[in-house]
Amino acid sequence: MSGWLKEFREFAIKGNVVDLAVGVIIGGAFGKIVSSLVADLIMPLVGILIGGVHYEDLVLQAGDAQVTYGKFIENVVDFVVIALVIFLMVKAINHVRRKTEEEPKAAPPSRQEQLLEEIRDLLKQRR
Repeated sequence: MSGWLKEFREFAIKGNVVDLAVGVIIGGAFGKIVSSLVADLIMPLVGILIGGVHYEDLVLQAGDAQVTYGKFIENVVDFVVIALVIFLMVKAINHVRRKTEEEPKAAPPSRQEQLLEEIRDLLKQRR
């Protein structure tokens, strides 16, 4: 049993798992913010633009069933906003990564190279 606990602890403490947990928590909070933005700001403005129609009232009656496609539209807008923000973040991260990859850092010369340069400089001085 202790081997299983040790393996679980190593798994749980790995950076990827912790980063994933933080990402999920922040993502959930971000989702609530975007949902509020869409429901409370964007969709009322869209309703005004399409002639004062409230998107909550966009319902299709099919027998006893109500198809509330207004809420579906709100969820689609939610998704588009979240997808756009994630796309922009990934694009910015990739841009930064490319810049750091393009600028390779010069490695300091090895001890052997330093000695060879010193010998070269001494030989130049003798001439």
